[in-house]
Amino acid sequence: MVGGIELEIRPVRPGEHERAGALVVAAYRALPGAHLSSGYAELLADVARRAEDAVVLVAVGRDVGAGALAGCVTYVPDRSSPFAEELSDGEAGVRMLAVDPASQGRGIGRALVEACIARARAEGRSALVLHTTPWMEAAHAVYSRLGFSRAPSRDLTPLPEVPLLAFTLALDEGTGTRQATGGGGIAFGAPGWRNWQARGA
Repeated sequence: MVGGIELEIRPVRPGEHERAGALVVAAYRALPGAHLSSGYAELLADVARRAEDAVVLVAVGRDVGAGALAGCVTYVPDRSSPFAEELSDGEAGVRMLAVDPASQGRGIGRALVEACIARARAEGRSALVLHTTPWMEAAHAVYSRLGFSRAPSRDLTPLPEVPLLAFTLALDEGTGTRQATGGGGIAFGAPGWRNWQARGA
């Protein structure tokens, strides 16, 4: 139970790709800041494409209608994925985290990130890395509470109006425990501008 919602987090199913994509776009549109061009909106909506090269997880509210999607996140297992953002060997990434605007503030974003952390630990990853924008302040607080640290040396500026702030979570290999080292993502992952431009999306 998360925020009063009976929640299941699992990989997206093919029949849910369109709905999951629409949820991500709606969440990003609700954010302030110059982060959503028409081209990037198309990339956010293309869940089928992401599911081919990464793991797309959805949060399904069991008690708010059959199959109702409450959130979505992309887990990038390693640097070989075309959706990886500046990952090093042994690291995994979090991308395009989004919560249905009507369901935000109920812990769903946190639950999705925790699912990514669990996957990274199970796969023996050394760290989890994500990028977010300065105006995603609610997301920053979530990341901080989960033990993520700011990593300014890994910040990106793919476009002058879209600075991307890096956050990392070190994972203790062998025990799977967190090594939190300080400060601090619910549409809440970073825009994948670099991948979008490189792939011509």
